[in-house]
Amino acid sequence: MRFGVTLQAVAEPAEFVELVRWIERLGYDDLWVGDSSLHCGDAYVYATLALQATSRLRVGTSVTNPLTRHTGITANVFRSLDQLGPGRVVCGTGVGERPLIELGFSRAKLSTLVEHMDAMRRLWRGETVDARIGRQRLVGSHLRSAAGSIPIFVSASGPRTIETAGRHADGVLMLVGLGPEPLRQALAQLQQGRRDSTVDRFETACCLYGAVDDDETEAIESARAIVAWLAKASPPAARAAGMPEDLIEEIDANYSGREFQEARRAAAVVPDAVVQRVAFAGGRKYAEDKLSWLDSAGIDTVNLGPLTADPRPTIAAVAEIAGLEPTG
Repeated sequence: MRFGVTLQAVAEPAEFVELVRWIERLGYDDLWVGDSSLHCGDAYVYATLALQATSRLRVGTSVTNPLTRHTGITANVFRSLDQLGPGRVVCGTGVGERPLIELGFSRAKLSTLVEHMDAMRRLWRGETVDARIGRQRLVGSHLRSAAGSIPIFVSASGPRTIETAGRHADGVLMLVGLGPEPLRQALAQLQQGRRDSTVDRFETACCLYGAVDDDETEAIESARAIVAWLAKASPPAARAAGMPEDLIEEIDANYSGREFQEARRAAAVVPDAVVQRVAFAGGRKYAEDKLSWLDSAGIDTVNLGPLTADPRPTIAAVAEIAGLEPTG
């Protein structure tokens, strides 16, 4: 398996650069930068910093969307990033989530997401494009130069989005819980989409948000809010992950805030056992078992999203458990 780290751009740029260099030295393969509207630094600025600071890491967004930036602008940004780090750039995109509300948007339709992906690929191939992407338009549009093949990964939790990712994307960033049955269902939905896909190579990535800590109580507490977020953002995914209906309803009734970290009242109702079943939260043995199981399940990549104030202990622990080879 490949191993990646997902970071929100909340550190000061100089601190972020040092963290990214350290992640590469630990032996990680990928670095994903969150794109969250107003609640952290600009994803593309921080992706640029990451590409400049490293020589090997693959760098992607986790994730952008077809709404807050015009699709043509997004395509041009990734063309520029690929010039900076040839072959090391991934366009992670999705339908958008609750932070969009502050900008007056709802989540994009899946049809808009598909149009977004198709238009970017055509621009990257050097075509002149006339297209509609939701309410956006491209009218005789072309980039200064072609960008070749930049992979597109789709963030997905719900069944329809997972199937859409399988059909149209080069990879998927799945957040579906860490139990055998939800993962089995998600992989089946992915394969349903893959049957109709013209993309030859596909990468299945599983997102692991939480913490690894000798104090298991602390690890669980750090991940409680992301579980509440899943129930709010995608009730079907929460049900598939084994969350009971009454808990999903209670979370919905108590949910507030845009970013998941703000949903403290909703997070408080999530039991410890549910946190460990849905998120990645526990001690070393817990982490070893989960990573071994994901490898045996055929997952290509795991993306670690540490949720503690200092992400380094969890990043270091997973690198050690995974047997990553330090470089430099």
